[in-house]
Amino acid sequence: MAKAKQNSLSEQDIDHLRAELAAGRPPVVWFTSAAVGVEAGRSAKVVAFSEPAEGDFIQVRPTGEKDDLSFSPAELTVEKPAPRKRAPAKPEPAAATAGAPAAGLAPVEHIYTPAPAPAPAPPKPKPAPAPAPPATAPDRRPAARKQAKPAEVTVTLTSTAEGEWTVDVQWGAKRTLKAAPVAASAVSQAAKLLPPEVDEAVESVLSAARERHLARVEQLRAELEAAQRALAELTG
Repeated sequence: MAKAKQNSLSEQDIDHLRAELAAGRPPVVWFTSAAVGVEAGRSAKVVAFSEPAEGDFIQVRPTGEKDDLSFSPAELTVEKPAPRKRAPAKPEPAAATAGAPAAGLAPVEHIYTPAPAPAPAPPKPKPAPAPAPPATAPDRRPAARKQAKPAEVTVTLTSTAEGEWTVDVQWGAKRTLKAAPVAASAVSQAAKLLPPEVDEAVESVLSAARERHLARVEQLRAELEAAQRALAELTG
């Protein structure tokens, strides 16, 4: 009997799996006959989704293994395969009793005079057996496995009008750092190790911030001097 074809993952199935994984409940899937390197019907747990969602972007860990592998929606299903039925054992035929008479019949005795045995014919030479073909060793090479693709990392630096800097880190589908403050001096040093266009853009922001802070310092210095003169007149 032909095995029923399992349905691959639909868009609704993928959304459901993402929601379960985000809730901290790694969902279980099964491999279809289109999966490469694993047996159809075997189970696995979904551990991550790669971005963008193209090709083999679903990372799973097969049951009983420690490695994470990547597969496409066509190679996975949420439908649990039916358990395999074992073929019933065939009964062994009862051994016939040599020389036993048929049921219900009495044995018949034959009285005869034996004839002289003929002279045996000379034995014919036996043909030499054909050489056996060389045994072929079975192919024990393991099936090729798909290694999980590393998640992409995106680092974003953001500046404010006051010259303050923050950094965001996006690791695959998860944001691991959001708007963390970074010293302007550290940004300047890092920019000098990157292409000139990056250093030029960062330096322009830092220069504008220096000018604004310098003007503010001059303004505060003038206000301080005016306040000191007024204080001197009041105490003079």
